[in-house]
Amino acid sequence: MAGITDRVFRSICKELGADVMVTEFVSSEGIIRRDDRTRKYTEFDDAQRPVGVQLFGADGHRMAEAAKKVIDWKQPDFIDLNFGCPVNKVVSKNGGSSLLRNCPALAEVASAVVAGVGDQVPVTGKIRIGWDSNMINAVEVTGILEDCGISAVSVHGRTRSQGYSGEADWSIIDACARSANIPVVGNGDIHCGLDVEQRKTQTAVQGVMIGRAAMQNPWIFRDAKHYLETGQHPEPVSNTERWKLITRHCREAIAWGRYGNECRTMMAMRSRLMAYTKGLPAGKRLRAALCRVESLGELEDIAGEYLNHHSKAASGDGKYVAA
Repeated sequence: MAGITDRVFRSICKELGADVMVTEFVSSEGIIRRDDRTRKYTEFDDAQRPVGVQLFGADGHRMAEAAKKVIDWKQPDFIDLNFGCPVNKVVSKNGGSSLLRNCPALAEVASAVVAGVGDQVPVTGKIRIGWDSNMINAVEVTGILEDCGISAVSVHGRTRSQGYSGEADWSIIDACARSANIPVVGNGDIHCGLDVEQRKTQTAVQGVMIGRAAMQNPWIFRDAKHYLETGQHPEPVSNTERWKLITRHCREAIAWGRYGNECRTMMAMRSRLMAYTKGLPAGKRLRAALCRVESLGELEDIAGEYLNHHSKAASGDGKYVAA
């Protein structure tokens, strides 16, 4: 979720019902170098608490040093260690899910960070179920992390080789939860409140993590809680509410300034706009316009035109068709 779960987006998700927040993952080496851009990744507002700062790396002592610096700067509620990222540029440096192939190195990293942090904050970890179909070792890795003093483990139900293809294997997540004496949180293929309820009732997990589904639908947190409370799916969010949130997200990103000026920020937001509008009627035409947007004014014009046409379409007068 690098480039996605920044400070602005986390604020939105928190307002919509997310309970625990985790920052984008950040390189421990970048933290040690005190790189200003890297430090931006760790920013959060107190309203987002409880929130953890997520680190990746391959050198336990360097990661421990980075964790202590983050605690000094930000006072997060926990430090989260990423042992699950499948991206090549992370794996090639022995970070992320690469450590699933080297359990002694993974244990060294986890133990060093836990010892370095001491009793200041808990340390958690995120893993995948294994490296590939021939090396599915999540139960073993969960046990190793527990022995190293990790306080909780989130398990994504795919191997590194799967990336985000195929289906998440929740039977392995369940096995991890049943074997551990620390909380295990399940992740993968959570799209609605019913999915949350089924995973909570049919497995032994103590929590459910939602990631990519929130990119298109940050209302999923609110909707899931509604379903858990009532057993009913809420009404889908209206197009007007959707566009209101989209423009708000861009406006707040511009004000934050992490990505540069307004034009650079809107260019950085294009992939987010693609996700937000996935599944909308006339999506193909809409995305063709959004992929060129360079200002908030352009976005507001696109939103106004879309809502106007959509309103006419609902009465049989519009030109937009589903795509």
